Amino acid sequence: MVQLSERPGVKQITSLQDKFIYEVGAMYDAENRFLEAQQMMWQCCQNNQCKSLIETHIRETEQQIRNLEQIFSTLKQQPQRVTCEAAAGVISDGQKFMLLAANNPTILDLGLAGVQSKVEHFEIACYRSLITVAERMGQQEVVQLLQQNLHQEEQTAQKIDQLMPQLLQAAQSGNGKTTKSR
Repeated sequence: MVQLSERPGVKQITSLQDKFIYEVGAMYDAENRFLEAQQMMWQCCQNNQCKSLIETHIRETEQQIRNLEQIFSTLKQQPQRVTCEAAAGVISDGQKFMLLAANNPTILDLGLAGVQSKVEHFEIACYRSLITVAERMGQQEVVQLLQQNLHQEEQTAQKIDQLMPQLLQAAQSGNGKTTKSR
């Protein structure tokens, strides 16, 4: 169990506004973590389509971070990252997989796409929840910024879903078997 005293700078949540700001802070942290992870994934990826998809989403993630900063500004708050343990866990799992599959490029690419898919679905769920709360709070400008982020995440998830069969086929056919020299 995490104690509040272990989280400096985090205050008690006593209102819907506090809850919302806390969750935007967690999403801000998650997007920053995912940006760093995508940059690492891009370097490891061998499949040109997957690499292009990651590259495009890196630029989108940078915009999503700016959108979250604009949300903080709209709410008259300073941008503050609230540690998102879920994001850290998904990234940690992805890094572990990348190390274990490093010698098989087609398996690595398939795994990278799978990790990216997990990230996108996590983000989709978070943005939908944030949108619902922002609508209840009457924050239309915030809703629009969140919807932009959600739309990009949904598009990326769809592109990954479309790419998966090709990556799976490549992995299944044995292309890129162990490249480790003996």
